[in-house]
Amino acid sequence: MNMDEITDARRKAVAESIHSIDFEEVKALGEKLFPSYDDPWREAFFDFLAQNPHETFYHATTHDGIEVLYCHARSRGIWFVPHSGLGPLQPKGLKILGEVVSGG
Repeated sequence: MNMDEITDARRKAVAESIHSIDFEEVKALGEKLFPSYDDPWREAFFDFLAQNPHETFYHATTHDGIEVLYCHARSRGIWFVPHSGLGPLQPKGLKILGEVVSGG
């Protein structure tokens, strides 16, 4: 597969699995992702939540096991593979998620 095919497959999986999650579910997900209190990602994650407690968050899973958490109002999000790795969503991923959430 080339990157365009991978991106298309992930976009389709995200579109099929995306759903809004409430604030408590986002917090619980953060606790699972960042169990260590000295993890710098934990502080950034929970600071972002504290600044945006009334925003809508979305969760989706790709066909290859990557999960995404996205805040449409702030156009920010993270990707993660449980117990393996994580990182901020890059502009291309943010654009895709924005389009999916907006119905594009």
